[in-house]
Amino acid sequence: QGLYSSVVCPGLVMSNMTYRILPVFLWKLLMPIMWLVSGSTAGFVKAPLGRLASSVWLFKQKPEYLDSLVKYHSCTSGLGRCYVEPRKMDVDEDTAEKLYQKLLELEEQ
Repeated sequence: QGLYSSVVCPGLVMSNMTYRILPVFLWKLLMPIMWLVSGSTAGFVKAPLGRLASSVWLFKQKPEYLDSLVKYHSCTSGLGRCYVEPRKMDVDEDTAEKLYQKLLELEEQ
C-alpha cells in the first residue's frame, strides 16, 4: 500500500526532560564532564537541531531503498557536524517475517 516504517534514534540530547532526571546541582557538576565526553561520543548531539538529523535525512530518502532492519542514528562529530549513521538492529529475520505475516492476516480481518 506504499506505507513504510523505519526506526530512528535522536541520540542523547540535553533537554528539559533530561534535566528532570537528576537534581539541578548534580547537572551543574556533570555538565563539564559530559561536554568533554561528547567530543569522543558520536551519539551525544550537541546542537538542538542535530537531534532531527536522522528524521530529516530519512524523510528525504526513497523508502523502498532503505533497509528495514537498520536503525538510523543522529550523531555529531567532534567538530560538531551532524550526520546519520545506520546501525543493524539485532533482530531475528525469521521472527520479523512471521510477525509481518501475522499483521497482514489481522489487516484482512
